[in-house]
Amino acid sequence: MSNYVKVTDTIYDITEKYPETISFFVSNGFEQLNNPVMRKTLGKTVTLAMALNMRKLNPDAFIQKLTEVIEQTAPDTSTGLAPMKKESGGDIRIEGVLPCPIRLPLMEKFEGWLESKKDSLGYTVDYNLKSANLGLDDVKERVVAANGNADALSDLYLSAGFDLFFDKGLMGRYREAGEFEDISGLDKINSDFDNEEICLKDPKGQYAIIGVVAAIFMVNTKVLGDRPMPESWADLMKPEFENSISLPMKDLDMFNAFLLHIYRYYGEEGVEKMGKALLRSMHPAQMVKSHMAKGDLKAPAITVTPYFFASMVDEKSPMRPVWPKDGAIISPIFLLARAKNKDKVKPFVDFLYSREVGEVLSASGKFPSTNPLVDNHLTKDQNFMWIGWDFIHNHDIGELIKTIEAKFYQASEKENL
Repeated sequence: MSNYVKVTDTIYDITEKYPETISFFVSNGFEQLNNPVMRKTLGKTVTLAMALNMRKLNPDAFIQKLTEVIEQTAPDTSTGLAPMKKESGGDIRIEGVLPCPIRLPLMEKFEGWLESKKDSLGYTVDYNLKSANLGLDDVKERVVAANGNADALSDLYLSAGFDLFFDKGLMGRYREAGEFEDISGLDKINSDFDNEEICLKDPKGQYAIIGVVAAIFMVNTKVLGDRPMPESWADLMKPEFENSISLPMKDLDMFNAFLLHIYRYYGEEGVEKMGKALLRSMHPAQMVKSHMAKGDLKAPAITVTPYFFASMVDEKSPMRPVWPKDGAIISPIFLLARAKNKDKVKPFVDFLYSREVGEVLSASGKFPSTNPLVDNHLTKDQNFMWIGWDFIHNHDIGELIKTIEAKFYQASEKENL
């Protein structure tokens, strides 16, 4: 139960008390709440329960999301630390999102480090680093609003997300203009990501990657039946798995990474086969319990999920994690720094690339780190699939995502969820 809102509260009371929730309501279909008059009139007569019932939204899930939005601007009760947001007209600005499972430990590290540097930095810093489940819509809106003016951008961005960083309508245009620089200073990154098979270091020296969200899949042995145990992404494209797979379509960063890699290695045919294999969309946290069929919903035989969530599976569950033989698909956690203010941004890049942060990423969250001093505790069989910098530099990634998404949905014969 939330400590902030109840289903009996009116929309007006909620948005007046927590104005930061307005954009969340709007992004979830309540566009009329953008209008202050509507909030003060209609909002006073409509309770949260009534509003959610009209939209057929799950009250518990919605309230949980509302709570997370509110807690982005409230002190954390367990740590006593301020939220990962401070905006007061600082000399530099940092923004982006943090992987949900490790937001709090990273929050503690960041706030503690920043406090230790307050007398030595010599300049002020604004930052807005929120939980990844809240999405990047507001970040994208600010990038679009910059309208080609690089000085309107933040000085440092931290997030997964191919579309944000490579779409020519977003960061892509500024990348092509040479606005960003990899100032990590590392000649070699972790050997898990810098070897004969893979290299995550940008040869153009523009983008840095501090870690990855690795996607694997889990097999429901109870539902699998007499079908052979799949061992690779290629196996998931076989006819016997049509209408059998759950994909993380509500996690857009991971879903885009998934489609890009399938297209890169298996072409349009692979994308179409994955579309035919789709059973339904799930949030990664739901996938841990995806063996439980609900009502008329069929349990998927396979769920594609970040490695972290797969590690949460109960041993008694019929779910069996599989690290694909053709490699776990990578959604990189990019660190994008503007070259113009690199002297001021450099201490923050060094902190985010530090061994201390790398160990939080790898150990606490199972998001393997690129720091060369971090042991990711991966076996030789736990390799990765990576689209490669040549592929990125030779394609309009933003347009490509739109194209392959359209092919995927056409093949799935399902609405874009």
